[in-house]
This record gives sequence, structure tokens and C-alpha cells, in this order.
Amino acid sequence: MLIDTHAHVNFNAFKDDADEVIRRSLASDTLMILVGAEAKTSKRALEYANKYEKGVYAAVGLHPMHTHEQAAQGEGYDFTTREEEFSYDVYEKLAQFKKVVAIGEIGLDYYHIDVKADAAAVKQKQKEIFLRQLELAKNLKLPVIIHCRQAHDDMLKILKDFRKEHKEAMPKDKSWGVMHCFSGDEELAWQYFSLGLDISFTGLITFSAQWDDLIRRLPNDKFMIETDCPYMTPEPFRGQRNEPMLVKKVAERIAEIKNLSFERIAELSTLNARKLFNI
Repeated sequence: MLIDTHAHVNFNAFKDDADEVIRRSLASDTLMILVGAEAKTSKRALEYANKYEKGVYAAVGLHPMHTHEQAAQGEGYDFTTREEEFSYDVYEKLAQFKKVVAIGEIGLDYYHIDVKADAAAVKQKQKEIFLRQLELAKNLKLPVIIHCRQAHDDMLKILKDFRKEHKEAMPKDKSWGVMHCFSGDEELAWQYFSLGLDISFTGLITFSAQWDDLIRRLPNDKFMIETDCPYMTPEPFRGQRNEPMLVKKVAERIAEIKNLSFERIAELSTLNARKLFNI
């Protein structure tokens, strides 16, 4: 069994065949967490999760790129985000449902800030909304799925301060969140580990050796796997739309790097996901 801990089958890229993609994944013994980016896709993630008796879960949250309207371009994507005012009440109500296993994806994204925008104001708003969602997760006793792009200094400061302020609710021996699609170096990974966070890998590791040394030394209890579909498609399927069943390629690559069996990596990553998300 595998768990794709971060999938966006609730996005428009799957509007014509989402159920087919989900069933194909479940048939290959791959469970999934469908992750929201704003209220609309968070609700859709929950709707899909509720359609299936088991194997499909949801995370709800406001992505930092949706705190302002802005253009987003990169490999495999080109769209303009809509600004959404964060409503604690809306996300609190969504998160009450049994199939919701996390608050996410939330965080900071300085990479996509429009060059014409007031960068300081954009960053401040992102930080404020991120903090409110951390508080929501703490109040509901749910883990967080964190997005961070070109904002690690601010991210680390926020997390350190938040954990210090709420240390009674955040035991040192239990993970309380995951840095999704981790793309930092080994030093950064250990800073997040020290804060009680896990890290998760995507198909990026199948076509770049940048993280091989980190993965080789990675503690067995601190990692998970994900697709981030429809993005980050692994080799040998680059250029095609990604989907949850391809998370197997991420597990295979980690097994190869760590010189362990695929079955062992599947076992470890699934155990880590089950523990963090209580599934």
C-alpha cells in the first residue's frame, strides 16, 4: 500500500475524469489526500473524499498564492489566481468533517509575487493568514500541510515563534505537520525536523539528483511521498498530467537511493503518513 499525501484531483485539470483517476489509484492500492488551495477546491476535496467509503481523504486551507490575485507560471502550469479573503469560520466548518485530516495547503510563497505589487504588503498578508491557519489547526488538533517557496527565513521564524508560544499543545516526540514538496537542502531539512515537522518528496527526485544525499541520510520516520498532481510528473512520464498512482515512482526512487526494497519504503512512508494524519 502507498499513500499519496498531496494530490489535487480536486483541481480543474481533472474536471472531466476525476472519479476515473481516483478509482484507478485505489485499484492500484494507492490511497490519497486531496488538498485544497482555497474554499472552492477545499470543498471539492471534501466532496470527493465523502464519495468514497475509504482511501480518499481531504485537507482544507487557503494557499498563499490565493491571498492576492496574481499570475502563476512554471513548468506545467500557467494561470491567474483569484484573491480570497480568509474566513476562519468557513475553514473551521469544513474541517469538522471526519474525512478532513489536515489544514492545508497553507504557507508562504514569495516566488510568484508580481513584480508590480507591493511586495512587503503581500508578504505581510501571507504571514498573517498563515498564522491564523496554524491557530486553526492547533485549535482543531489537526496537522498542517505547509507550502514554502523562496520564503524559508520567514517560515522558520514563524514556526519557531508559534511552537514556542504553544509548546504545551505541541509535544516534542510527535510530528505536527509536513513541509510538502520539499526542495531545500539537508541543513534546512534538519531545521524543520527540529521543529517537529516531516518532509515530503515529489516526482522532482526522479529527474534531479539534488536531494540524493539528503534522502540517503534521511531518518526513516521523517518522510512521506506525494505527487502534487497534476504537477511534478515523475520520470518516465514527464510532460504528461500527473496522477496519484504515479506516486509509486517516487517510492521506487527513494528505495533506489537508500538501497532499501520498494516494499520497505512503501511500509515506512505509509506508516509515517498514517501517524501524522491519523488514518
